[in-house]
Amino acid sequence: MTEAKQRQPVPFPSKETGGTRDGDLVARCRAGDVDAFETIYNQHAARIYTLACRMAGSPHDGEDLLQEIFLQAHRKLASFKGDSSLGTWLYRLALNHCLDYVRSRRAKMGRLTDTLDAEGAMEPVAARETPIARVDLERALQQLPQGCREAFVLHDVEGFDHKEVAKLLGIAEGTSKSQVFKARSRLRGLLK
Repeated sequence: MTEAKQRQPVPFPSKETGGTRDGDLVARCRAGDVDAFETIYNQHAARIYTLACRMAGSPHDGEDLLQEIFLQAHRKLASFKGDSSLGTWLYRLALNHCLDYVRSRRAKMGRLTDTLDAEGAMEPVAARETPIARVDLERALQQLPQGCREAFVLHDVEGFDHKEVAKLLGIAEGTSKSQVFKARSRLRGLLK
């Protein structure tokens, strides 16, 4: 063996993987090791739950989405190729599932994303009755209209640009910009 082959980098154990390599965990899961999947769940559930809650707008819906996402991950684990980290693969799977949920909910409600102006007159009751100092960002996010919340979370929290947000949500890029602007304005008012 040449010296170059002997010196291939060995990944350091990280907090994200808990010291266990992604490939090893995936291989164990594929072989039916329930403990390996539990390890994957424990390592990644908090981050995915946070995304699910923000996209769904409530902790209850976020819990349901989390379960659905990990069921889907278990079924699709055979498609994990290791081109990215397992955390990245799971996060993308979760984001796609959340977007499907959002689109489905939007279709069921028959709601358009640019109806914020019509809703402007309806101030949430909780914002008037609760001292503003006690309203945290998560509660304020839940009070945003659905379209604004989705665009804001994807753009300002998750870091997608407006073009990507537009593509993910199936809206125009200008609508994404407008929704994020309106969400920021509403949040400023709620968090004063």
